[in-house]
Amino acid sequence: MIAQRVALSLLILFAVSVVIFVGTEILPGDVAQNILGQTATPEALANLREKMGLNEPALSRYLSWLGGLLQGDLGVALTNGRDIAESLISRFGNTLFLAAVAAIMSVPLAIFLGLVAVRYRDRWPDKVISAATLTSISLPEFFIGYLLMLFFAVKFPAFPSVASVYDGMGFLARLHAVALPAFALTLVVLAHMMRMTRAAVLNVMESPFIETAELKGLSSFKVIYRHALPNAIAPIVNVVMLNMAYLIVGVVVIEVIFVYPGLGQYLVDHVAKRDVPVVQAAGLIFAVIFIGLNLIADITALLSNPRLRHPK
Repeated sequence: MIAQRVALSLLILFAVSVVIFVGTEILPGDVAQNILGQTATPEALANLREKMGLNEPALSRYLSWLGGLLQGDLGVALTNGRDIAESLISRFGNTLFLAAVAAIMSVPLAIFLGLVAVRYRDRWPDKVISAATLTSISLPEFFIGYLLMLFFAVKFPAFPSVASVYDGMGFLARLHAVALPAFALTLVVLAHMMRMTRAAVLNVMESPFIETAELKGLSSFKVIYRHALPNAIAPIVNVVMLNMAYLIVGVVVIEVIFVYPGLGQYLVDHVAKRDVPVVQAAGLIFAVIFIGLNLIADITALLSNPRLRHPK
C-alpha cells in the first residue's frame, strides 16, 4: 500500500509538471516583451526570443525542462541570467522559517483547544471556541492579514507592517519581523486542526474502553488525555500534516501582503515579469512539498492503523 501511495504521488507530480508548463505557456505576453518594452520592434522581439529559445516547439522545451529537473538543474532566470536554484535557496529558507513559526504556534494551540472543547462539550467554552474558530476559518487570508496590520501595526504599532528580513539578522529580531504574518497563518490553519481534533476525540469517546476508564473513577481530563487522545492520533496527525503543507504552499498571499521575501513573493514577482523558468521552478517546488507532505500523512495513517498494517 505504501508503494502504491509513492507511485501515485510520482504520477501526480508528473501531471502537475505538465499543468505548470501548460499554465505558463498560456500566460499573455512573454519575457522578451517585458524586457524590451511595448515600443520594441518586431525584429528586436524576434531576435531576443530566438536567443532565449522561446521559438522552439512547446514539447521540445518541456522535455528539455523535464530532463534538467531530473538532473537537479532548475535552469536560469531569463530576466537576469542568474541560476534559479541559487536564487531560491534563501527565499525558500525564509518561507520555511515563517511556516515553522506558524506551526509552532498553531499545532499545540489547536490540540489544546480541541481537548478543552471536548472536555466542556456543548457548554460555553466549547461554544465560544467553536464560534471563534469558525469565524477565523470563514475569513479570507488577505482580510485577516490586513486586519492584523491595521490593529497591530497602525493603531497599536507593536509590530512592523512590512516583514523585512535579511541574512545575518538575529533570531529575536527575525521573530519580531515575522510576528504578524505568522499570526495570520496561525489563524488560518488553527480552526481546521482544532475542529478535527475535537471530532476525532469525540468519536473515540464513544468507545467502550472510555466508559471503562470513566467507571474506574478517572477524571475527565485524564480520560481524554491518556485514553482518548492517543487513539485519535491518526486522523489528527493526518490533518496536521495537511495543514503543514498549506503553511508552506499557501503562504503566497500572506507573503505578498506583508512584502515578505519568501518563495511566494519571489513567484509572484516573476509571474509579473513573465519569467517562465522561475515560475515553473517555484511552482514545482510548491507541488513537491504539498504532495510529499500528503504522502507522509497517508503513510502515517497507514502505519498507525493495525487493520491496514495487517490486512487479512
